[in-house]
Amino acid sequence: MTGVPVLAADGATVTLGDTTLLAPTTFSVLPGEFWCVTGGNGSGKTTLLRAFLGSRRLTAGSCAVRGEPANLAKPLQRRLVASLVEPIPVARDMTLREQVTLVAASWYGNAPKATDRAEQVIERWGLSSLGERFPHQVSSGQLQLFSLALTFVRPADAVLLDEPERHLDSHRVELVAALLAERAEEGTAFLVATHETALVEACHGRVELG
Repeated sequence: MTGVPVLAADGATVTLGDTTLLAPTTFSVLPGEFWCVTGGNGSGKTTLLRAFLGSRRLTAGSCAVRGEPANLAKPLQRRLVASLVEPIPVARDMTLREQVTLVAASWYGNAPKATDRAEQVIERWGLSSLGERFPHQVSSGQLQLFSLALTFVRPADAVLLDEPERHLDSHRVELVAALLAERAEEGTAFLVATHETALVEACHGRVELG
């Protein structure tokens, strides 16, 4: 693919005293590309994602979103980037369906369109039969799929995910890989920190840390 990168790192580095949290890292992700970040524990995978979110300050180099320094304090960048890096706050007294619909409405505004989008995402993530349950009534794997649905229901040019395979069995990991690839085909750029072989095999590019 060609075009302006959605996400780009140029010598991105994070140190804390004498400890290197992220060694100098350079790469770029174009629209419609699905990239994985791999490496052992402590190699800097989550640190890199947080640098793109602006929650981890770089000590050298840069991370950019659509050519601008990564800074999700800017409203435009918040519209461009969706993420599941930190746990998503959920409402204990709202059903899964209500919460996915609420997030859709916050981005799409129009009630029928938001409802249709929410139902589509709920169905694609295999949550239709769980829609009337509350977060505390589902398993850890189902809660992970719910968190991914909350992330995917909104529009975004780029999606950042930290170990989306967490708590999932092999069948559900395959579902995640398929839905990431499907969304990438629609033009979304992905940067995914993972240990999961199935996701690495489905991606277009790879950043190996450590």
